[in-house]
Amino acid sequence: MKILLVHQYFLEKGDGGGSRFNEMTKTWGKEGHQVTVISGIVNYVSGKENEHSKGKFTYKQPNFYENVDVVRCHVSKSYNSNFIGRLWAYFTFVFSSVWAGMFSVKGKFDVMVVTSPPLFVGITAYIISRLKRVPLVFEIRDLWPESAIDTGVLNNKTAIKMAYWFEAFIYRKAKLINVLTPAFREKLIKNKNVPAEKIIYISNAADFTLAERLEGSFDPKKFRQEEGIDDRFVVTYVGAHGVANHLIQLIDAAEQLQDTNVLIQLIGDGMRKEFLVEEVQKRGLTNVKFVPVVPKEEVFKYVLASDMGASVLKNVDTFKTIYSNKTFDYMSCKKPILLAIDGVSRQLIEEADCGIFAEPENAADIVAKIKIYMSGDIDLKEKGENGYKHAKKYFDRNTLALNYLSEMKKIARKNS
Repeated sequence: MKILLVHQYFLEKGDGGGSRFNEMTKTWGKEGHQVTVISGIVNYVSGKENEHSKGKFTYKQPNFYENVDVVRCHVSKSYNSNFIGRLWAYFTFVFSSVWAGMFSVKGKFDVMVVTSPPLFVGITAYIISRLKRVPLVFEIRDLWPESAIDTGVLNNKTAIKMAYWFEAFIYRKAKLINVLTPAFREKLIKNKNVPAEKIIYISNAADFTLAERLEGSFDPKKFRQEEGIDDRFVVTYVGAHGVANHLIQLIDAAEQLQDTNVLIQLIGDGMRKEFLVEEVQKRGLTNVKFVPVVPKEEVFKYVLASDMGASVLKNVDTFKTIYSNKTFDYMSCKKPILLAIDGVSRQLIEEADCGIFAEPENAADIVAKIKIYMSGDIDLKEKGENGYKHAKKYFDRNTLALNYLSEMKKIARKNS
């Protein structure tokens, strides 16, 4: 089967960030399927492009993985400047990805997968699927435009109306819609009138391969000593430092934890990072550590050497419907989770008995929950093992990648 994937944030090798489709396409390629990826040149966490892409509108990366080719397309470097800059970056990718689909990607395909957000990749999806006469699978990683509205990023009434119209349009045109949480499925059926038979559920997943490989060779104690954190209770957050993540709540918690040995460690980059660094300096906090974007293997080393992993978001209703991708990374590393996200994410860690919920944007509650876990009354290793076993049973990335393939084959057969 020949698969065309459009994913603006498909990672370069060594980039930090969510690697869902990097891992998925590896599996598809190893199964003998030919995958072509159309992606952007800018890493969504750092907002930076790689050196070898500079000055190029598109460029090809053949044999990126086994049976996987990548075509990188221009994205404006204004991505992390502000909302207008990010909006322009989205649309520059629409232009460049349509161009790549028309002129850089040759041959016929059996199925096309497009993953959102940004919702605007749906423009690319519709145009290329029509031009190449290929059935479209549209994946929803985050409900958009709701998440942009709830976080205050999108507030123009005309733009909101147009976004909802286009969302409904692309849902109609897709042959299949994949959602990453059961709550998304419920929202699409009840609130957006999408037929239930059109929706499949293949969630985010845990990357066990890397965690298990490191477990046998990596020495967390030595790493902690080298990092100067051996005597600290380390709570690590990995991911974007943006508006939606609202990491100021962890800074506020750190301010209340100055009389303890807790260290809040923030790994990544994003639009709000400069503000966060300035806040830490202004408050004179010595218990917050910033780590720049690092490759996935290095990220896992930091997690494995931590006491807890933190998943946090802004306290808005839309985020009650999502699974935080980083939560699965913590589970694969056998680390208990500090979760400041209500809804299905809370249900996940409570079912797995692998962490503790704190009310989002409530620094006092975050502090109280951290203190419960650092008291010694809870077996951190046991909680970590619980999460690992739960993720292994229900969220193994290789298994889910094969399930995805099965669904794509069904669509391809119907179209043949």
